[in-house]
Amino acid sequence: MTYAIGIMSGTSVDAVDAVLLEIPPDGNPELRETATRDFPAELRYTVLDLMTPGENEIDQACRVHVELGELYAEIALDLIGRAGSVTISVIGCHGQTVRHRPDGPHPFTLQLGSGAVIAGRTGIPTVTDFRSADIAAGGQGAPFAPFFHRAVFSSDMSCRAIVNLGGIANVTLLPRDRSEPVTGFDTGPANCLMDLWTRRHLAKPFDESGAWAAGGALDEHLLGQMLADPYFSRPPPKSTGREYFSEAWLDRALAGSGEPVSPANVQATLAMLTAKSISGQLPPAVDALYLCGGGCANPHLRALLGEESGLPVDDTSALGWPPEWIEAAAFGWMALATLHQSPSTLPSVTGASRTTMAGAIHYP
Repeated sequence: MTYAIGIMSGTSVDAVDAVLLEIPPDGNPELRETATRDFPAELRYTVLDLMTPGENEIDQACRVHVELGELYAEIALDLIGRAGSVTISVIGCHGQTVRHRPDGPHPFTLQLGSGAVIAGRTGIPTVTDFRSADIAAGGQGAPFAPFFHRAVFSSDMSCRAIVNLGGIANVTLLPRDRSEPVTGFDTGPANCLMDLWTRRHLAKPFDESGAWAAGGALDEHLLGQMLADPYFSRPPPKSTGREYFSEAWLDRALAGSGEPVSPANVQATLAMLTAKSISGQLPPAVDALYLCGGGCANPHLRALLGEESGLPVDDTSALGWPPEWIEAAAFGWMALATLHQSPSTLPSVTGASRTTMAGAIHYP
């Protein structure tokens, strides 16, 4: 039996999730232990600041790199303490994305969280910086969860779309015929703009259960303004982040919408933006949607996705995997592949010229 830890903190910057994977000889990963830890408030705001260009970025980024490494190490040690006498082969830590620029003459991506600190604190080889090799091979460096989705969610009975609703939404398309390539891409905002608007007007971190959005009315003109953004019509491979779908992006859309829109109606329109931008980019072959990520807890958004797509919507618990742990599991799974010098990327998803061994290994 092989064991690996996966650690993930996403674009919502709300918490760190970690899982202990048990991989039996047949190679199908199973969830053994889980842990989550809220971001310390001061660290969260510093990370959010780093997502927007500003002063003293290098000093701030380097300090956060170490501070995040310590936070990730603490949650890994929590899982190690609960794992008993088993030997854990590797830790895979995605880190916290603060820039993602996969296009242009010098594409790059930057995730903070020191693998050297994690490896040193835990005594376990740690894989970080998963995305850079794919970008160096001409890819988008995202999304990467499709590598794991293919392993655990593929079916000969249906063409499934696995939709992750984090700050940004991404979709994995799993064809019924397993000889066909898996594809996937970032569709645009999931929760990031709704969370931003909720913080601005309600002083709350998110719109619980989507209740505020459900109580507002859709503004068709504002929705049209937002959906006119060229990202939504751009063909995959493609990826994006909070640095694109930002507060400034939302403010520009509001400024161009003409008449002022009430805060509740803006929230209702942002929820519809997420639903339409996802459903509008799904191919006709898709039979069913399975959701994962924090947006699964928003019944209003789930209902909108069902209405807009015309498809049955469930979350990945129906397939045997709790939706809140999928991304962390993906990076534990990928880290194990990297430790064994096995490719763990899908060029059919990212557009890279070749498969790569994702990540750099830090030894204790």
